[in-house]
Amino acid sequence: MRTTLDAESLSAITERLRRANQEFAARYPGETGRRQPVHTVYGGAHLFKAETTARLGALALRALEQSAPDAVAFAKAVGLNGAEGLPDSLEQSRNFQALLKSDPDALRRDYKAAWLAHTIYTRVVEKLRREPVEDFRIDFEDGYGNRPDAEEDGHAEAAARETAAGVDGGTLSPFIGIRIKPFNEELRERSARTLDVFLTTLVGETGGRLPENFVVTFPKVTDPVQVAALADIFDRLEAGLGLAEGSLKLELMVETTQSIINHRGESNLPPMLEAARGRCVAAHFGTYDYTASCGITAAHQHMTHPACDFARHMMQVAFGGTGVWLSDGATNIMPVPVHRAAGDAALTPEQEEENRTSVYRAWRLHYEHIQHSLVNGFYQGWDLHPAQLPTRYAAVYAFFLESLAPASERLRNFVEKAAKATLVGDVFDDAATGQGLLNYFLRAINCGAVTEQEALELTSLTLQELRTGSFVKILKGRQNL
Repeated sequence: MRTTLDAESLSAITERLRRANQEFAARYPGETGRRQPVHTVYGGAHLFKAETTARLGALALRALEQSAPDAVAFAKAVGLNGAEGLPDSLEQSRNFQALLKSDPDALRRDYKAAWLAHTIYTRVVEKLRREPVEDFRIDFEDGYGNRPDAEEDGHAEAAARETAAGVDGGTLSPFIGIRIKPFNEELRERSARTLDVFLTTLVGETGGRLPENFVVTFPKVTDPVQVAALADIFDRLEAGLGLAEGSLKLELMVETTQSIINHRGESNLPPMLEAARGRCVAAHFGTYDYTASCGITAAHQHMTHPACDFARHMMQVAFGGTGVWLSDGATNIMPVPVHRAAGDAALTPEQEEENRTSVYRAWRLHYEHIQHSLVNGFYQGWDLHPAQLPTRYAAVYAFFLESLAPASERLRNFVEKAAKATLVGDVFDDAATGQGLLNYFLRAINCGAVTEQEALELTSLTLQELRTGSFVKILKGRQNL
């Protein structure tokens, strides 16, 4: 066969392509496969204790028991699909209980709304007892306020000691960190000092250890120079405290218009990521500061405003493929009763109904906001109150469970098709889709929506394949069989 091009004539071109491809792969390594928390709970630093997450779990369970003591009540409160057609109580339904014990697959197939309500409620309760908070942020910013220097120094030291006690006692959430103040002219010195006091005290108390998955949240970033400054401070703290190089990580808060587009009309997000020098692990969207910076009045500042959708999509475009986790913001309507019993006086039936109405309205709003985030590819968000934890997990579990059957079938067929193509030497170039399907199950398992055993039964994967977290590795393993 005659050709015009040869390897020598193409050498300069192929070398440029090789360098470009390597640089691209380094800049966009894709998802790491590490567990990403489904939420971050923020709490004022002055209130933080080693047992805070356990206390939040107990408060969340009490809120659930008081306002929705069974699966049907909770399903109807949040607006779960099919809930309007459920009987008053699944617990008292003999048919339901019999099928649950004898043929759960038939229950899932023939009475999906009942199965979904029961499964979600059961798993939410179990989650609140076992691991009520996945990620906690000790807040020295909006949830803390501006205080005298001596007072903030004291709270930074006390919070660090409580964190160290949590490390020793195993009471911390799986992910934890602090939110410092921004690096604007008014607060940059205070912010750096708080970080210094907290970390110096923490490392001194733990003998040089950081909690697992520790991160520093960096708010109201407007310029990459601020991110570079924090990275420089991390360098000095690691050297001074004897921490391993690169062990301090940060997450950016996207909550100003300047963080989206800079003064030259360019996206400011990639330069911020580059300024972090490999230390940035996540980017969190700040709903209310961002909408305020857009000139949107308070009455219209909410999670589903089109301005928020624009900013979130800019985050996805800028950080897609980089491995940086994305998190949505918070619902600021709290699910709390409007009436409290005074002394021995009981609430009237009317007051109890008003309390339920208030809680249910806030729960449904929170549930809808989380579903909106999930549908748009944001798998993490903020929670501000313990009574929001039940709806956080309910919304996440419903998202995964409602599409469990079609996702299982797609992944099963996809693996089989890809493996066959690989075995016969065909080119299979859609591994990204396969990885996306696999990630669905990994996220569902990590948060407790689906068990490993359920995933294995539904996908035909082995436990070893599932735990690799890599679609490409699964194909290579099957090719070698």
